[in-house]
Amino acid sequence: MHSSTEQQAIHSDLNSQEQRLAALAPRPKDFSDTGLSEKVLLEILIKALYNNGVCTIRQLADITCLSGGILQTLVEVAKHKKLVENHQIQNNQMRYGLSHIGEMAAEKSLAKAGYQGPAPVPLKQYSEIASKQSSRQKLITKDLLLNVFSKLTFSDDLLEKVGPSLNSFKPVLIYGAPGTGKSYFCRHLNMVFGDEVLIPYAIEVNGEIIRVYDPEIHKKVDMSPAEPKNGVLSLKQGFDPRWVLCQRPLVVTGGELDAEMLEVRFDQQNKTYKAPLQLTANNGILLLDDLGRQRISAKQLFNRWIVPLEERRDFLSLQSGAHFEIPFELIMLFSTNLSPTDLVDDAFLRRLGYKIEFEELSVAHYKVIWDEECIKFDLISDESSFEYLVNQLHKTHGKPYLPCYPRDLLSIISDQVKYRGLQNNVNNELLNFAWTSYFVSE
Repeated sequence: MHSSTEQQAIHSDLNSQEQRLAALAPRPKDFSDTGLSEKVLLEILIKALYNNGVCTIRQLADITCLSGGILQTLVEVAKHKKLVENHQIQNNQMRYGLSHIGEMAAEKSLAKAGYQGPAPVPLKQYSEIASKQSSRQKLITKDLLLNVFSKLTFSDDLLEKVGPSLNSFKPVLIYGAPGTGKSYFCRHLNMVFGDEVLIPYAIEVNGEIIRVYDPEIHKKVDMSPAEPKNGVLSLKQGFDPRWVLCQRPLVVTGGELDAEMLEVRFDQQNKTYKAPLQLTANNGILLLDDLGRQRISAKQLFNRWIVPLEERRDFLSLQSGAHFEIPFELIMLFSTNLSPTDLVDDAFLRRLGYKIEFEELSVAHYKVIWDEECIKFDLISDESSFEYLVNQLHKTHGKPYLPCYPRDLLSIISDQVKYRGLQNNVNNELLNFAWTSYFVSE
């Protein structure tokens, strides 16, 4: 339970957040505030009714993310065009459904453009808000970085290199041997910013709708307080509901990346547009993992990014051939196990603002990770067993101290302990078993 003082603090924080978001993306009050044409709005309405059947205004508001006032006006326009008709009142609320003409119009619209759901935001509004909530507005300090990574056992030297790179907003190349923690490190970077951004469900470009919000990638933020039982702390969403409040996105792609994923894609079967990776990652981080093993060459990839990285804008096109521009407000991270000089020439490497190498751990850092993983696996390892691991196994076989090894070796030991019904003490016999099971004989 929160105390009265804590409740007041929560209420104050929520109100402050609500005011900031309402100023950034105010709720539309009428047609003109939506920035959308009557045609686009009518298609959103009739598709909603076609897919959901007879609805009240409140139900339509939940589906389309448009206000009741806008929908009431829109329904009247649709009724005038004989697309929508009244249905029997239920629970004191008028219900609306498609007429025969409306059903044919909806089917015709869906055959051409399959998008259904929340109303989109116009490209102009998206561009303005994406620019305003750029991570460039957030200064990354040493304390912010330590707050995220202090418990993740990365060296101070590494953090001292990464911190300034985030403030530079230049692309960062992270390289090093497999297992040095590159991907693991990068997947935590978006937590450093410690704030949220608005992501639209979809954007409208030249009458076409591109879906942007992806629940698998965009982590929605719950604005409601922990204890809203008495209603005192309930928060009415003050910003445009066509936007979703999310953590700054982190989009990760690896060997599956090809050139098409960097462009707006049209699904011929569903008749819908899907946003490219950089649009999905806007206002966050785009990590191109395992660079050099994509279906597109590193040189082609860098060529595709030259203009966006330098001008902070990207140029895309629709199936119709219409071109449009979006802000390129994201941090680009490239991670590779290969030598950077084998990927691209010096000219391309100079365009990358920072090149940060991940190296093997010191024995002291390795010991910290070993102890942490022992706790996770409920295993007990004393000093003698760790010394055996270092002196008799690592040194004898010439294996570096990589952060992935403790987890992998202890996982095998845990399996063996459970199988044989042994005590949970790590000993030399178990270490030898794990070592020979994990590493291939040379």
